[in-house]
Amino acid sequence: MQTALVSGGAGFIGSHLCKRLLQDGCKVICVDNLITGSKENVKDLLLIPQFKFIEQDIAKPIRQLPDQKSKVDYIFHLASPASPNKKSRRSYINYPIETLLANSVGTYNLLELAKKKSARFLYASSSEVYGDPAISPQKEEYFGNVNPVGVRSVYDEGKRFGEAITMAYVRKHNLDARIVRIFNTYGPQMQRDDGRVVSNFINQAIANEQITIYGDGKQTRSFCYIDDMIEGILKAMLIEKVRGGVVNLGNPDERTILELTILIKKMANSQSKIVHEEASEDDPKRRKPDITKAKRILGWEPKLGLEEGLTKTIQYFQSI
Repeated sequence: MQTALVSGGAGFIGSHLCKRLLQDGCKVICVDNLITGSKENVKDLLLIPQFKFIEQDIAKPIRQLPDQKSKVDYIFHLASPASPNKKSRRSYINYPIETLLANSVGTYNLLELAKKKSARFLYASSSEVYGDPAISPQKEEYFGNVNPVGVRSVYDEGKRFGEAITMAYVRKHNLDARIVRIFNTYGPQMQRDDGRVVSNFINQAIANEQITIYGDGKQTRSFCYIDDMIEGILKAMLIEKVRGGVVNLGNPDERTILELTILIKKMANSQSKIVHEEASEDDPKRRKPDITKAKRILGWEPKLGLEEGLTKTIQYFQSI
Protein backbone atom coordinates (compact mmCIF):
# COMPACT_ATOMS: atom_id res chain seq x y z
CA MET A 1 0.00 0.00 0.00
CA GLN A 2 1.40 3.36 -1.02
CA THR A 3 1.39 6.42 1.23
CA ALA A 4 0.49 9.95 0.15
CA LEU A 5 1.00 13.11 2.20
CA VAL A 6 -1.39 15.95 1.35
CA SER A 7 -0.60 19.39 2.74
CA GLY A 8 -3.70 21.53 2.90
CA GLY A 9 -5.63 18.28 3.02
CA ALA A 10 -8.53 19.72 5.02
CA GLY A 11 -9.11 22.44 2.44
CA PHE A 12 -11.54 22.38 -0.46
CA ILE A 13 -9.40 20.68 -3.12
CA GLY A 14 -7.24 18.87 -0.56
CA SER A 15 -10.13 17.11 1.19
CA HIS A 16 -11.51 15.84 -2.12
CA LEU A 17 -8.01 14.60 -3.01
CA CYS A 18 -7.66 12.79 0.33
CA LYS A 19 -10.96 10.97 -0.22
CA ARG A 20 -10.02 9.96 -3.75
CA LEU A 21 -6.60 8.67 -2.66
CA LEU A 22 -8.22 6.55 0.05
CA GLN A 23 -10.69 5.18 -2.51
CA ASP A 24 -7.72 4.30 -4.72
CA GLY A 25 -6.17 2.24 -1.91
CA CYS A 26 -3.56 4.66 -0.53
CA LYS A 27 -2.70 5.49 3.04
CA VAL A 28 -3.14 9.25 3.48
CA ILE A 29 -1.38 11.68 5.82
CA CYS A 30 -3.32 14.95 5.86
CA VAL A 31 -1.42 18.00 7.15
CA ASP A 32 -3.33 21.25 7.71
CA ASN A 33 -3.13 24.16 10.16
CA LEU A 34 -6.87 24.86 9.66
CA ILE A 35 -6.41 28.57 8.90
CA THR A 36 -8.56 28.25 5.80
CA GLY A 37 -9.30 24.52 5.82
CA SER A 38 -11.80 22.82 8.12
CA LYS A 39 -11.65 19.56 10.04
CA GLU A 40 -15.32 19.20 9.12
CA ASN A 41 -14.17 18.47 5.54
CA VAL A 42 -12.38 15.29 6.67
CA LYS A 43 -14.51 14.25 9.65
CA ASP A 44 -15.73 11.13 7.83
CA LEU A 45 -12.13 10.12 7.15
CA LEU A 46 -10.93 10.29 10.76
CA LEU A 47 -12.40 6.86 11.54
CA ILE A 48 -10.54 5.21 8.65
CA PRO A 49 -7.33 3.48 9.85
CA GLN A 50 -5.49 4.39 6.64
CA PHE A 51 -6.07 8.12 7.29
CA LYS A 52 -3.92 10.23 9.62
CA PHE A 53 -4.64 13.90 10.37
CA ILE A 54 -1.84 16.18 11.57
CA GLU A 55 -2.75 19.72 12.60
CA GLN A 56 0.38 21.70 11.82
CA ASP A 57 1.73 24.66 9.90
CA ILE A 58 3.99 23.37 7.12
CA ALA A 59 6.19 26.42 7.57
CA LYS A 60 7.51 24.38 10.50
CA PRO A 61 9.32 21.08 9.88
CA ILE A 62 6.92 18.12 9.93
CA ARG A 63 7.95 15.99 12.89
CA GLN A 64 4.68 14.16 13.58
CA LEU A 65 4.67 11.51 10.89
CA PRO A 66 3.02 8.30 12.16
CA ASP A 67 6.42 6.65 12.00
CA GLN A 68 9.59 8.62 11.30
CA LYS A 69 10.95 5.56 9.49
CA SER A 70 7.78 5.06 7.45
CA LYS A 71 7.83 5.56 3.73
CA VAL A 72 6.09 8.37 1.89
CA ASP A 73 5.56 7.70 -1.81
CA TYR A 74 3.78 10.89 -2.88
CA ILE A 75 3.66 14.45 -1.55
CA PHE A 76 0.90 16.75 -2.80
CA HIS A 77 1.58 20.34 -1.69
CA LEU A 78 -1.76 22.17 -1.74
CA ALA A 79 -1.43 24.20 1.47
CA SER A 80 -2.07 27.92 1.02
CA PRO A 81 -4.87 30.44 1.47
CA ALA A 82 -6.29 30.99 -2.03
CA SER A 83 -9.10 33.55 -1.97
CA PRO A 84 -8.36 37.19 -2.92
CA ASN A 85 -11.56 38.53 -1.32
CA LYS A 86 -10.51 40.86 1.49
CA LYS A 87 -13.98 40.58 3.04
CA SER A 88 -13.44 36.89 3.69
CA ARG A 89 -11.59 35.99 6.89
CA ARG A 90 -10.08 33.06 4.97
CA SER A 91 -8.50 35.16 2.21
CA TYR A 92 -4.79 35.54 1.55
CA ILE A 93 -5.31 39.29 1.83
CA ASN A 94 -5.98 38.71 5.53
CA TYR A 95 -3.17 36.13 5.89
CA PRO A 96 -0.40 37.71 3.80
CA ILE A 97 2.60 36.49 5.79
CA GLU A 98 1.17 33.01 6.28
CA THR A 99 0.52 32.77 2.53
CA LEU A 100 4.08 33.73 1.67
CA LEU A 101 5.52 31.30 4.23
CA ALA A 102 3.30 28.38 3.11
CA ASN A 103 4.57 28.76 -0.45
CA SER A 104 8.22 29.45 0.43
CA VAL A 105 9.37 27.87 3.71
CA GLY A 106 6.52 25.37 3.53
CA THR A 107 7.49 24.30 0.03
CA TYR A 108 11.14 24.00 1.11
CA ASN A 109 10.18 21.80 4.08
CA LEU A 110 8.12 19.47 1.91
CA LEU A 111 10.78 19.31 -0.80
CA GLU A 112 13.32 18.33 1.85
CA LEU A 113 10.93 15.63 3.06
CA ALA A 114 10.47 14.41 -0.52
CA LYS A 115 14.24 14.25 -0.95
CA LYS A 116 14.66 12.34 2.33
CA LYS A 117 11.87 9.88 1.55
CA SER A 118 12.60 9.61 -2.21
CA ALA A 119 8.98 10.62 -2.72
CA ARG A 120 7.39 11.97 -5.88
CA PHE A 121 6.39 15.62 -5.36
CA LEU A 122 3.58 17.74 -6.84
CA TYR A 123 3.40 21.49 -6.27
CA ALA A 124 -0.08 22.96 -6.66
CA SER A 125 0.57 26.33 -8.23
CA SER A 126 -2.05 28.65 -9.62
CA SER A 127 -3.20 30.53 -12.70
CA GLU A 128 -2.36 33.61 -10.61
CA VAL A 129 1.28 33.20 -11.65
CA TYR A 130 0.13 34.68 -14.98
CA GLY A 131 -1.07 37.83 -13.19
CA ASP A 132 -3.13 40.14 -15.42
CA PRO A 133 -2.19 38.35 -18.65
CA ALA A 134 -1.29 40.12 -21.87
CA ILE A 135 -2.18 36.98 -23.85
CA SER A 136 -5.16 34.66 -23.85
CA PRO A 137 -5.50 31.76 -23.51
CA GLN A 138 -2.55 31.36 -21.15
CA LYS A 139 0.06 28.76 -22.13
CA GLU A 140 2.60 27.26 -19.74
CA GLU A 141 5.38 29.05 -21.64
CA TYR A 142 3.91 32.49 -20.82
CA PHE A 143 5.93 34.23 -18.09
CA GLY A 144 3.04 36.31 -16.78
CA ASN A 145 2.36 39.93 -15.89
CA VAL A 146 2.47 40.23 -12.10
CA ASN A 147 2.72 43.27 -9.83
CA PRO A 148 5.42 42.14 -7.35
CA VAL A 149 4.42 44.68 -4.68
CA GLY A 150 0.63 44.75 -5.13
CA VAL A 151 -1.86 43.47 -2.59
CA ARG A 152 -2.24 40.19 -4.52
CA SER A 153 1.52 39.65 -4.73
CA VAL A 154 1.63 37.61 -1.51
CA TYR A 155 -0.18 34.86 -3.39
CA ASP A 156 1.04 35.51 -6.95
CA GLU A 157 4.71 35.82 -6.04
CA GLY A 158 4.40 33.14 -3.36
CA LYS A 159 3.28 30.67 -6.02
CA ARG A 160 5.99 31.85 -8.42
CA PHE A 161 8.62 31.28 -5.72
CA GLY A 162 7.15 27.86 -4.97
CA GLU A 163 7.55 26.95 -8.64
CA ALA A 164 11.11 28.27 -8.69
CA ILE A 165 12.29 26.30 -5.66
CA THR A 166 10.55 23.16 -6.92
CA MET A 167 12.45 23.41 -10.20
CA ALA A 168 15.68 24.10 -8.29
CA TYR A 169 15.26 20.74 -6.52
CA VAL A 170 14.56 19.07 -9.86
CA ARG A 171 17.78 20.47 -11.34
CA LYS A 172 20.09 20.20 -8.34
CA HIS A 173 18.84 17.03 -6.66
CA ASN A 174 17.13 15.29 -9.60
CA LEU A 175 13.96 15.23 -7.50
CA ASP A 176 10.94 13.63 -9.14
CA ALA A 177 8.72 16.72 -9.01
CA ARG A 178 6.10 18.38 -11.15
CA ILE A 179 3.99 21.57 -11.08
CA VAL A 180 0.31 22.03 -11.88
CA ARG A 181 -1.18 25.49 -12.40
CA ILE A 182 -4.74 25.29 -11.12
CA PHE A 183 -7.38 27.58 -12.62
CA ASN A 184 -10.66 28.46 -10.84
CA THR A 185 -12.17 25.33 -9.30
CA TYR A 186 -15.56 24.92 -7.64
CA GLY A 187 -17.92 22.29 -6.24
CA PRO A 188 -19.28 20.77 -3.02
CA GLN A 189 -17.32 21.33 0.21
CA MET A 190 -16.29 24.86 -0.66
CA GLN A 191 -16.48 26.91 2.52
CA ARG A 192 -19.53 29.14 2.66
CA ASP A 193 -17.35 32.10 3.67
CA ASP A 194 -14.25 31.40 1.60
CA GLY A 195 -14.76 34.56 -0.47
CA ARG A 196 -14.44 32.82 -3.85
CA VAL A 197 -16.68 34.03 -6.63
CA VAL A 198 -18.78 30.87 -7.11
CA SER A 199 -19.50 30.32 -3.41
CA ASN A 200 -20.16 34.04 -2.91
CA PHE A 201 -22.65 34.25 -5.76
CA ILE A 202 -24.46 31.03 -4.86
CA ASN A 203 -24.88 31.88 -1.18
CA GLN A 204 -26.04 35.41 -1.95
CA ALA A 205 -28.45 34.05 -4.58
CA ILE A 206 -30.07 31.34 -2.44
CA ALA A 207 -30.50 33.86 0.41
CA ASN A 208 -31.99 36.41 -2.01
CA GLU A 209 -29.34 38.89 -0.90
CA GLN A 210 -27.60 41.36 -3.19
CA ILE A 211 -25.12 39.61 -5.48
CA THR A 212 -21.90 41.62 -5.40
CA ILE A 213 -19.71 42.02 -8.48
CA TYR A 214 -16.37 43.77 -8.05
CA GLY A 215 -15.86 45.98 -11.11
CA ASP A 216 -17.95 45.98 -14.27
CA GLY A 217 -18.22 42.19 -14.51
CA LYS A 218 -16.57 42.06 -17.92
CA GLN A 219 -13.51 40.26 -16.50
CA THR A 220 -13.48 36.59 -17.45
CA ARG A 221 -12.81 33.38 -15.58
CA SER A 222 -12.83 29.68 -16.50
CA PHE A 223 -14.43 27.33 -13.99
CA CYS A 224 -13.48 23.67 -13.51
CA TYR A 225 -15.59 21.25 -11.46
CA ILE A 226 -13.79 19.64 -8.53
CA ASP A 227 -14.05 16.02 -9.74
CA ASP A 228 -12.39 16.93 -13.04
CA MET A 229 -9.65 18.83 -11.20
CA ILE A 230 -8.89 15.90 -8.88
CA GLU A 231 -8.58 13.61 -11.90
CA GLY A 232 -6.13 16.04 -13.50
CA ILE A 233 -4.03 16.37 -10.35
CA LEU A 234 -3.75 12.59 -9.97
CA LYS A 235 -2.78 12.11 -13.59
CA ALA A 236 -0.15 14.85 -13.26
CA MET A 237 1.35 13.06 -10.27
CA LEU A 238 1.29 9.55 -11.71
CA ILE A 239 2.30 10.06 -15.34
CA GLU A 240 6.07 9.94 -15.74
CA LYS A 241 6.20 12.37 -18.69
CA VAL A 242 5.19 15.27 -16.41
CA ARG A 243 8.36 14.90 -14.32
CA GLY A 244 10.24 18.21 -14.15
CA GLY A 245 7.47 20.03 -16.03
CA VAL A 246 4.51 22.37 -15.66
CA VAL A 247 0.91 21.68 -16.72
CA ASN A 248 -2.17 23.90 -16.74
CA LEU A 249 -5.28 22.33 -15.20
CA GLY A 250 -8.56 24.11 -15.80
CA ASN A 251 -11.65 24.39 -17.97
CA PRO A 252 -11.17 26.52 -21.11
CA ASP A 253 -14.89 27.41 -21.10
CA GLU A 254 -14.40 31.17 -20.56
CA ARG A 255 -17.25 33.22 -19.05
CA THR A 256 -17.57 36.82 -17.91
CA ILE A 257 -18.28 37.35 -14.24
CA LEU A 258 -21.53 39.07 -15.14
CA GLU A 259 -22.54 36.06 -17.25
CA LEU A 260 -21.78 33.76 -14.30
CA THR A 261 -23.85 35.96 -11.99
CA ILE A 262 -26.89 35.88 -14.25
CA LEU A 263 -26.57 32.11 -14.71
CA ILE A 264 -26.37 31.38 -10.97
CA LYS A 265 -29.26 33.74 -10.22
CA LYS A 266 -31.43 31.96 -12.80
CA MET A 267 -30.44 28.44 -11.68
CA ALA A 268 -31.07 29.28 -8.01
CA ASN A 269 -34.47 30.87 -8.82
CA SER A 270 -33.20 33.91 -6.96
CA GLN A 271 -34.79 37.32 -6.54
CA SER A 272 -31.41 38.88 -5.74
CA LYS A 273 -30.40 42.24 -7.14
CA ILE A 274 -27.01 42.44 -8.86
CA VAL A 275 -24.87 45.30 -7.54
CA HIS A 276 -21.42 46.52 -8.52
CA GLU A 277 -18.67 47.58 -6.14
CA GLU A 278 -15.19 48.99 -6.76
CA ALA A 279 -12.93 46.66 -8.71
CA SER A 280 -10.32 44.71 -6.75
CA GLU A 281 -6.71 45.85 -7.06
CA ASP A 282 -4.77 44.09 -9.86
CA ASP A 283 -7.81 41.94 -10.69
CA PRO A 284 -6.99 39.96 -13.89
CA LYS A 285 -9.13 40.87 -16.90
CA ARG A 286 -8.83 37.48 -18.64
CA ARG A 287 -8.47 33.94 -17.38
CA LYS A 288 -8.53 31.06 -19.82
CA PRO A 289 -6.19 28.08 -19.69
CA ASP A 290 -4.57 26.58 -22.75
CA ILE A 291 -4.84 22.87 -21.88
CA THR A 292 -3.21 21.52 -25.04
CA LYS A 293 -0.35 20.12 -22.95
CA ALA A 294 -2.70 18.42 -20.48
CA LYS A 295 -4.61 16.82 -23.33
CA ARG A 296 -1.41 15.61 -24.99
CA ILE A 297 0.57 14.39 -21.98
CA LEU A 298 -2.14 13.49 -19.47
CA GLY A 299 -4.95 12.54 -21.81
CA TRP A 300 -7.05 14.86 -19.62
CA GLU A 301 -9.69 17.48 -20.18
CA PRO A 302 -12.73 18.50 -18.11
CA LYS A 303 -15.85 16.41 -18.64
CA LEU A 304 -18.50 18.29 -16.65
CA GLY A 305 -20.05 21.43 -18.12
CA LEU A 306 -20.54 24.59 -16.06
CA GLU A 307 -24.33 24.31 -15.83
CA GLU A 308 -24.21 20.72 -14.60
CA GLY A 309 -21.46 21.50 -12.11
CA LEU A 310 -23.30 24.55 -10.80
CA THR A 311 -26.44 22.44 -10.31
CA LYS A 312 -24.50 20.09 -8.00
CA THR A 313 -22.85 22.99 -6.18
CA ILE A 314 -26.09 24.93 -5.65
CA GLN A 315 -27.72 21.76 -4.29
CA TYR A 316 -24.81 21.34 -1.87
CA PHE A 317 -25.09 24.87 -0.49
CA GLN A 318 -28.87 24.57 -0.22
CA SER A 319 -28.39 21.35 1.79
CA ILE A 320 -26.16 23.01 4.38
